Amino acid sequence: MVKVLIVEDSDSTRSMMRTIVEDLGEEYLVFDARNGFEALRMLPAEEFQLILTDINMPDINGLELINFVKTNERYKEIPMIIVSTERTEEDRKRGLELGADAYITKPFKPEELQETVKRVLGK
Repeated sequence: MVKVLIVEDSDSTRSMMRTIVEDLGEEYLVFDARNGFEALRMLPAEEFQLILTDINMPDINGLELINFVKTNERYKEIPMIIVSTERTEEDRKRGLELGADAYITKPFKPEELQETVKRVLGK
């Protein structure tokens, strides 16, 4: 079972991303959080194989979440994909420098998200 955590404050985008990842197959079990704070509360409860996160969110943003995950001994090996409206090279560079494995800009095609998930997971 591939456990995927989607961290996105927009209900409609979160729901759409869930459907896209679930469409990859029955082995994908998707969890979701409305913000980074909610995601941090969920981390100890499950062993996630992948985290997809937005950048701009209330409370704890995506970059702060990535920094926490990648500097924590227990979670640092979890691959992370940023899915954001932030399009500048600076935003992309910062996210990848913090440890994200891929960066997708919104709007995106479902196939782009699916291919990126498979590539990051090595499938």
